[in-house]
Amino acid sequence: MFTGLVEEKGTVTAVEELGDSVRITIRGPVVTSDARHGDSIAINGCCLTVMAQDADTFSADVMKESLDKTSLGDLVVGDEVNLERATQAGARLGGHIVQGHVDGTGTILDRTPSEHWEVVRIALPAELAKYLVDKGSVTVDGTSLTVVEVVDRQESDTSEPWFSVSLIPTTLADTTLGTKAPGDRVNLEVDILAKYVERLLGARAEGASS
Repeated sequence: MFTGLVEEKGTVTAVEELGDSVRITIRGPVVTSDARHGDSIAINGCCLTVMAQDADTFSADVMKESLDKTSLGDLVVGDEVNLERATQAGARLGGHIVQGHVDGTGTILDRTPSEHWEVVRIALPAELAKYLVDKGSVTVDGTSLTVVEVVDRQESDTSEPWFSVSLIPTTLADTTLGTKAPGDRVNLEVDILAKYVERLLGARAEGASS
C-alpha cells in the first residue's frame, strides 16, 4: 500500500525490451537506500517489484498487463518518474489509501497558471468518471491529489469527461506533474473506497430484486 506522497523524482537509465514485457532501470537514491529484492516501489503510481538494485538504481519488470493499462510503456531513457516506497505500518497517512493498481490513463487537456498554484484539467475514460467526486481523492502518476471539479461527458467541452486538480508549488517542483504538457498521458487510480461502495450497493440491489 502507498499514500500517494511522492518521495523523489527518479530518472530512467535503461529500458530493455523482453518480448511481451519490459525491464526498466531507474536511478532513485532515496527509494533505493533501503530497497531489497522483492520490495514494492510505485513508479508513476504503478506498483512494481524490485528485481535488482545497487547503491542508487533499481530494476523492475513491467508485464504486458501493466504496459496495456498504464503509461509505463511510453518511458524512454532520460524520462523522470515519480517514486514512492510502500508505506510502513504505523506511519502517518498523509495522502490517501493508494494500492498502486492503475485503473487507466488520462490525458492532460490544459494548464492554467495562477500566482501560487496551477489548475490542470485531465480527460479520463468514461468508466472511471463515476468514481470521482468534487473534493474527493484521486492519484495522478502516483501523486495523491484532491479533485476540484468533475465534468461528465454530457456537459464536457471535449469528447470525454474530465476533472481538474490544483497543484501547489511543492507538487509542481517535487513531482513530474510540474512539467507534464497538454497531450501527455498520466496514470490514474481512483479511490478504492468508491469501488467497494459500488460493489456493495450493486450486491444489495441484486439481492432486493431476486
